[in-house]
Amino acid sequence: MKRRSRCITAVASLLLAMVLAPPAHALDEADRLWLVGERALADGLPALARRTLERFVERYPQDRRLGDAVLLLGRARLTTGDADTALDAFRRAQLFQPPPGRPLEPKFWEAEALFRLRRFAEARTAYDTVVRTDAASPLAPDALYGYAWSELELRRPEVATKAFRDFLQTWPDHALAPSASFQLARALTDLKRFKEAVPLLESFRAKYPTHTLAPDAQYLLGWTRIQSGDPRGGLADLRAFVEANPAHDQAQAARRLITETLARHGDRNELQETYKELMAQSPPTPEGLYDAATIGGRLGRSRDQEAAWRKLRTEFPDHALARRAALDLATAAFKRKEWKEAAAHAQAAAKSDEEAVRAEAWLLAGEAELKLKRFQAAEKAFEAAAAVKNAEVAVRYRALAGLGLAHEEQEKWKAALAAYESVAGKSPDPALRDWARERATAVKGRMSDTPAEKKPKSGS
Repeated sequence: MKRRSRCITAVASLLLAMVLAPPAHALDEADRLWLVGERALADGLPALARRTLERFVERYPQDRRLGDAVLLLGRARLTTGDADTALDAFRRAQLFQPPPGRPLEPKFWEAEALFRLRRFAEARTAYDTVVRTDAASPLAPDALYGYAWSELELRRPEVATKAFRDFLQTWPDHALAPSASFQLARALTDLKRFKEAVPLLESFRAKYPTHTLAPDAQYLLGWTRIQSGDPRGGLADLRAFVEANPAHDQAQAARRLITETLARHGDRNELQETYKELMAQSPPTPEGLYDAATIGGRLGRSRDQEAAWRKLRTEFPDHALARRAALDLATAAFKRKEWKEAAAHAQAAAKSDEEAVRAEAWLLAGEAELKLKRFQAAEKAFEAAAAVKNAEVAVRYRALAGLGLAHEEQEKWKAALAAYESVAGKSPDPALRDWARERATAVKGRMSDTPAEKKPKSGS
C-alpha cells in the first residue's frame, strides 16, 4: 500500500512539473495538457485530471481531441463528486460528430451522473437507451445493471426483478453478477416473495464467500427465512452473521431481530438464557437492556422486567429507550397504586423527544398527581399532555377529562366546565363522552349554587 502511494505521488509530481514547465510553443502546451489530464485520470488522480482538462478545453476549443477531453473531464468531475457539472460535460460530449469514446459511452456516463444526482427516472431512460441501441455493447451490462437499480430506487421492484434476472442470465460471470444477485434477492423481498429470495441468498454465500456483500447477504437470508416462516433457520443465520461480523452496520439490527424472534417463537429456556445474556452484556447497550425487559415481560417475570428497565435508566439516562423505560416503570407503579413512584417515573419519561411517549407520560403523571391530591401539579401535567401537537386523539381527550377533574377539585368551575364540554362534544370514546356530560351537568349545578367562582383552595 505504501509503495503504491509513493508511486502515485511520484506520478503526480511528474505530471505537475509537465504542466508548470514553460511551453516551447502553443502546440506543445496542448499536447502536455492532454497527456497530463488523460494519464492523471487513468492513475486515479481525478482532481489533477479535472484541473488540467478544464484548462485544455478552455484554451484549445479547436483541438481535434476536444470531444475526448470533454468526455474525460466529465468522468473526472464525476469521480470528484461534482455530478452536476459532470452531467453538463457528458451532454456536451454527445454533440460531437462522431461522439467521443466507445459507442454510446457519453450516454452511459450521462446515466451515471443522473443516478448520482438521484434523478432516477431520467437515469433509467438513459440506461435503457444504451441497452436498446446496442445490447452487444461492452457498456450494456453496466447499463442494464444501472437500469435495474434505478427501478429499485423508483420503488418498482417488479420491473427491477426482471431486469436483474435478465442481467444474470445474459452475463452470469460478469464482475457485477454478485451485486446483481444480491439486489435481485432484495427486490424479491420487497415483493414479499420470500421463498424465491431464500435460494438466491443461500447460493450467494456458496458462490461469493469473500465478496463485500457476503455479510449483507447472510443478514438478509436470516431476515428472509424468518419472514418465510422458518424462524429457527433465520435465527441460526443471524447468530452466525453476528458472530462473524460483530462490528457490521447491521449487527445491532440482527441482535434486535434475534431477540424479537425469540420473544415470539422461542421456548421458555431460550428466553431465560437470552435474558441473562442481555443483562450480562459488557458493555451494555440500551437496545439490549430494553430487549431484556421485553423478554422478562414475555416470561411473566415482572421483577426481571423492571430490573432491566431500571438498569437501562441508570446506564443510559438520556437515551430515547430510557425515556420509554421510564414510562413503562411509571405504568407498572401506577398499576400497583404506588402513586409517588408513578409520578416520578412519568416526569422522567415526559422529557422524551418522542411526542407519543411525552404525551402519555404527562397524562400518567397527571393521573398519579390526582391520586396524590396534588391538584395544581395534576393540572399542569394534563395541560402539558393536551398541548403535545401530535398526541393521539384518545390521549388528548383523556388529558382534557383529567384537566376537568383537576379544575373541579380546585373549584375552578368555568375551566372545569370548558374541559368537560370539549370532551363531551369531540371525544371518540362514547363512554368518556357520557362521563364528561355527567360531570358537566354536576359542575353546572355547583355553579348555580355559587354566586362567583371561588379562588383555589389553599394548599392544593
